[in-house]
Amino acid sequence: MKKNKFLIFFLTLAFVGQAQEFGRKDSLRGNLTPIRTCYDVTFYDLKVMIDEQEKSIERSFNIIHFTALTDFSWFQIDLASNMEVQIIEFEKSQLEFSREFDAVYVYFNREVKKGEQLSIKVWYGGYPRVAVNAPWDGGFSWKKDNNGNPWIGVSCQGLGASVWWPNKDHQSDEPDSMRITCTARYPLKIIANGDLRSDTTVWNQYLESWVNVSEWFVSYPINNYNVTLNIGDYKHFSDSYISLKDTLRMDYYVLHDNLEKAKEHFKQVKPMMKCFENYFGEYPFWNDGYALVETPYLGMEHQSAIAYGNDYLPGYHGNTRFIDGLAFDFIIVHESGHEWWGNSITTNDIADMWVHEGFCTYSEVLYVECMHGYDAMLSYVNNQKKSVRNDKAVIGPYHVNQTGSSGDMYFKGSLMLHTLRNLIEDDELWFDIIKGIANDFKYQTVDGQVIMDYINEKSAKDFTVFFSQYLKSKKIPEFQYKFQKEGKNITLLYRWAAIPEFDMPILINTGSKDFWVYPNSEWKEQDLGGFDKNDFKVRDDLFFIDVKKM
Repeated sequence: MKKNKFLIFFLTLAFVGQAQEFGRKDSLRGNLTPIRTCYDVTFYDLKVMIDEQEKSIERSFNIIHFTALTDFSWFQIDLASNMEVQIIEFEKSQLEFSREFDAVYVYFNREVKKGEQLSIKVWYGGYPRVAVNAPWDGGFSWKKDNNGNPWIGVSCQGLGASVWWPNKDHQSDEPDSMRITCTARYPLKIIANGDLRSDTTVWNQYLESWVNVSEWFVSYPINNYNVTLNIGDYKHFSDSYISLKDTLRMDYYVLHDNLEKAKEHFKQVKPMMKCFENYFGEYPFWNDGYALVETPYLGMEHQSAIAYGNDYLPGYHGNTRFIDGLAFDFIIVHESGHEWWGNSITTNDIADMWVHEGFCTYSEVLYVECMHGYDAMLSYVNNQKKSVRNDKAVIGPYHVNQTGSSGDMYFKGSLMLHTLRNLIEDDELWFDIIKGIANDFKYQTVDGQVIMDYINEKSAKDFTVFFSQYLKSKKIPEFQYKFQKEGKNITLLYRWAAIPEFDMPILINTGSKDFWVYPNSEWKEQDLGGFDKNDFKVRDDLFFIDVKKM
């Protein structure tokens, strides 16, 4: 009982300042309390047995290797409450544990000292959450291919990896590397993250069947929601991408019947890779290779094992209006962009997921510019405006495992970056900043504020109010204007309707050339001389703003 009293003291701190719609379960999942910050995960050794007939995980374990950052006698790991923790082993003994919602409190049989490098082995099993609408409402997708073979995929972004394996389920702590060993009935093939180390077929007494056992190794830091399994009647083919640095291995795992179709369709990957390397630097997981894996759901950015379920169609499952009438495969481009934005760079709190999704959605814009030119890029990014909802702020509440606007962190994030490019008005500097973020924060977890500070520092401009407008307010700024005529001369009156202190300059055009105006919340005047008012244009193709003639 004494431990539980301390538990209540530590973990109810998470409620301070939080909105009423969040409860204790949210804080247990999203907040960093002393029983989570006391240790740093260095390596996960996950061994999973899948029974596709029972749709269950059987006789599985995860060895969690960690370094103690403080002295402690207990800490928190996470596993969904519908999954069973069977035994926790430590130094040849079994440890006591207790559960609250999805949190698992592990009580050590001695005091762990700061600096010790230790591990626990967590045996577990059960029936993992079934995906309702993967990947947005994820879990396990238990499907069949067109030939009736089992086809299984896992997606858990937002939910967290603890829906199917025990871990420290917080984005701020990534292992330095990871091993994933999976067992499934023969002849099903198993694809996970990283590099395939071994693939063997043995008799499994528990499943009463021949099984495939595949061992995969991830040699880079990986955030938990990126860890995945793909099981099915897969065929494999490979290719190579030759960059200025070296040769990158590319692996493709597709359903048996789609092999020839995939070989043709995936030819668009290498030109994409060249574009992304130009803007963001070399592919960040070089030693593990690049892979696309066909999945029974649309797609997901699983590190070095990107989920692909777009049915070899252009656009968004055949909808090319979504990509401004172009012909590329949206899922390939968007999910591959996440290898830099979200996988290599990960935010500490999912409230800052705009760093993942905003930059990745903007990577599509740069891909279009690379492949089709500036004018096509301008059309593409403005096409994204149709998808902005302005329903709530892009940045979500911290410490409760909650994002901001689920849609606007993509499109408003991208359009904000497009606006920044035009405000900086120096493409060489802008692209240096983009590549600098991708490389200076490679393999790191960061706060969104760190990215904002970096842009301010590198641009030598203060965009603090700008970021508040686009990320913390659900509305976009409205440029209001009217004309006042005196003889042949026309005076422009203009101002912003926006958050306090918002004073972003914008470009306007009276028919001959663009020039800057500098609005704030007060009405300002600009003598435009004589011109045809029909030629007047606010360059809202360069900025994400509303325009209103008063």
